[in-house]
Amino acid sequence: MEEHIMNDTTARPDIPDQLSINPRSRFYNEDVLKHDIGVRINGKERDDVEEYCISEGWIKVASPKALDRRGQPLLLKTKGTVEVFYR
Repeated sequence: MEEHIMNDTTARPDIPDQLSINPRSRFYNEDVLKHDIGVRINGKERDDVEEYCISEGWIKVASPKALDRRGQPLLLKTKGTVEVFYR
């Protein structure tokens, strides 16, 4: 029996400039989020990123305690050099 190994890199869509994990956001992209994505800001990898924008140089992370008026975690913006990649 022959094993066929699929090259996973060909099936990956291009990484968008701005992406959100919130399905209610207009920057939500399920096709990209199916893959494991890594985000680095100022050279430090972060696992808690809710949204990012490469061209504007920011990420948003959820506040540990504060909630917005809809009961969702308040997002805090951090600015710097943003790098996004597939793991």
